[in-house]
Amino acid sequence: MDRPYLAISLVIDPGIVSDLTASMPDTAYEADRKAFAIDPAGRDLLDAWTRMLRLIDRPDEIRIMAPLLEREIVYRLLRGPQGAVLRQIANVEPRVAQIRKALATIGENYAGLFKVEDIARSVGMSCSAFHRRFKAATGMAPLQYQKTLRLYEARRLILTASTSASAAAFSVGYQSVSQFTREYRRMFGVSPMQGTRKGHSIDRSANA
Repeated sequence: MDRPYLAISLVIDPGIVSDLTASMPDTAYEADRKAFAIDPAGRDLLDAWTRMLRLIDRPDEIRIMAPLLEREIVYRLLRGPQGAVLRQIANVEPRVAQIRKALATIGENYAGLFKVEDIARSVGMSCSAFHRRFKAATGMAPLQYQKTLRLYEARRLILTASTSASAAAFSVGYQSVSQFTREYRRMFGVSPMQGTRKGHSIDRSANA
C-alpha cells in the first residue's frame, strides 16, 4: 500500500478501431465477456505504452509519433483477450456516429467561435436533441467541451513548449488573459505560472 504506482488511461477512438478492424478479418478471440474486465498486458502492448510515455521527454516528436503509437496500442488491444469486445465499438449506431462527427468538428476548430445550432444542423440533429445526446456522451455541454479542449491545449503549450500564459491564452482562442487565468485555475487548481513552476520542479526531481 505504501508503494507509489502510475495509472495510465487511453480514450479509444472508435474510428481507429473501425479502420484497424477492417484490416483484421480473422478474429483471434470470441467476445465471451462484457463490460468491465481485467487482463494481463502482454509484452508488445507494454512496449508500445513505454514508447508512448517516453514522448513526454521528446515533445518535438509528439505530433508525429503519438498518433502512430496510439494506433499500435489499439492494434495490440484488438489482438489481445478483449479484442472481440473492443471490436464491438466499430459497430456504432448512427446517433453515436453523429456525436463523434460533432466532437471531431469541435476538436478541429476549438480555438474559433461556433454556434451550437450550426454544429447540431451539420450532424442532422435538432439543437435540443444534440445538447442532450452530447452531454450524455461526454458529460458536458458543447461549449464546456470546447473550453476544456482550449485549457488542456494551453496547458500543453505552457508545460512542454515554454509558452507564456498570455501567448497560450490567445493561441487557443481566449480574448482575455484574466478570464483564461481564472478558468485555468478553476480547471487545474493552480495559476498558469504556478503550473509552470510545479512542472519544472517535477522535472528537476526526476533528473536528480
